[in-house]
Amino acid sequence: MLGFRDPVADAIGLLRPRTVIGPSLRATGDWALRFAPFPHVRIGGLVRGACWLVIEGHEPVFLREGDTFMLGNPPPYVLASTLDTGPRPAESAWASAEDGLVRIGPESEQDLYLCLGDIAFDDRNAALLTDLLPALVTVRATDPHGKPLGQLVDLLVTEIGVRAPGGPLVENHLAQILLVHMLRAHAAETDRPTGWLSALNEDGIGAALRAMHADVARSWKLKELADISHMSRSAFAASFKNHVGVPPLEYLIQWRMSLARDALARDSLSISELAQATGYLSESAFSTAFRRVVGSSPTQFRNQTRQPQHSAGNDD
Repeated sequence: MLGFRDPVADAIGLLRPRTVIGPSLRATGDWALRFAPFPHVRIGGLVRGACWLVIEGHEPVFLREGDTFMLGNPPPYVLASTLDTGPRPAESAWASAEDGLVRIGPESEQDLYLCLGDIAFDDRNAALLTDLLPALVTVRATDPHGKPLGQLVDLLVTEIGVRAPGGPLVENHLAQILLVHMLRAHAAETDRPTGWLSALNEDGIGAALRAMHADVARSWKLKELADISHMSRSAFAASFKNHVGVPPLEYLIQWRMSLARDALARDSLSISELAQATGYLSESAFSTAFRRVVGSSPTQFRNQTRQPQHSAGNDD
């Protein structure tokens, strides 16, 4: 049986996040690094000092100590001490890393200290998040969400520094907790968060999303969802589409198919079991819905994408 909790946990579970904590950066003097595009998500926290973050096509952002940022499928970008310093490729600096640290300039108590981590997702479902994110989310240290994020970055830095047994596991979980807190901060500052990010807001739409995710196999009616949201059917339907981007029952179908793609790729359920788990009375009804959304039959999709369950990133 498929496991269901809430929209945020469900979506991140389907993303199958894999975390790589990159070398930390310690820098003094004038410096600038140009980073190549990175798929999915990069999260950074400024432990000490200040620097500029410049993304192509966006205004430069000045980061201060305690600030945290998240890049979603970013184009090339630059981290620099000043805007007039010519950047060099970050790859060359990263190649010089020793013991998880890249150093630019002489060691100093006043140097910049930046922690970076990359989070990659299962390509089949990566769009569940990356399509909803802007290129940059910044949370200032003075923001209400800034304190817990700063504490998480400090924990991550400490864990990297001690290199204790089980360290990679702890680092991976801390990075995923950082991701959730960054998404909460982003949703709180966005007037109309889209998709499942709407569930991060405590409102009627979030209540309906949580209900659908809690019982995805149920034959939901629009009135039932409207009642959960304490709205009339027409007001709920309009508000849901405005926030999430699609009508309520269409969202339910799309979510069911996201679950189905994941289960088929992992070969964890038969097609008949999957049809029942996602709320369809027959294999044919499920197959028709799957083909409409995905563009191929469940059998074709499974044969094309099936992976051994022991493959990397699929055991969590």
